Amino acid sequence: MTTDRSSEWFPYRSTGSSRRAYVGLGANLGERRDTIGRAVELLGQAPEIAVVAVSTLRETAPVGLEDQPTFMNGACAVETTLPPRTLLDELLAIEARLGRTRSEVRWGPRIIDLDLLLYDQFVVDEPGLVIPHPRLHERVFALEPLLDIDPNLSLPDGHSVKNLLVAIK
Repeated sequence: MTTDRSSEWFPYRSTGSSRRAYVGLGANLGERRDTIGRAVELLGQAPEIAVVAVSTLRETAPVGLEDQPTFMNGACAVETTLPPRTLLDELLAIEARLGRTRSEVRWGPRIIDLDLLLYDQFVVDEPGLVIPHPRLHERVFALEPLLDIDPNLSLPDGHSVKNLLVAIK
């Protein structure tokens, strides 16, 4: 397990080697499947990012604020040479390009939601960026798509996605 508390830390700069990252995909407004597909397409067009796998998309109930439309969720795996903060910035830019506006309502409806779930086996804890995603271990809608992509995937702490999913189902 590697820990980073600063995006300026050496392993994220000029290594030339790519890292595997996993991005959560979600939407509950508009043409959800099309919007998620467009988000994956834009992610794959971004410099220094290659989409290498996409999970099955699934209908899921809202979490937190329950009085809103049903979500469609999935995940994708990417190979990237970008550091985690820069990758997150790219995800936020794609969200904005697809029409997402940040509201005051936490866990409210959204046209697109892209979450950086995992970045290789790194642990990052800095303002605005926590990896692994802080609620990943409690969210079936995020764990199931990760299991679709890689049945042997584990978090940096050694917990397997499969076992985490069994524990919360």
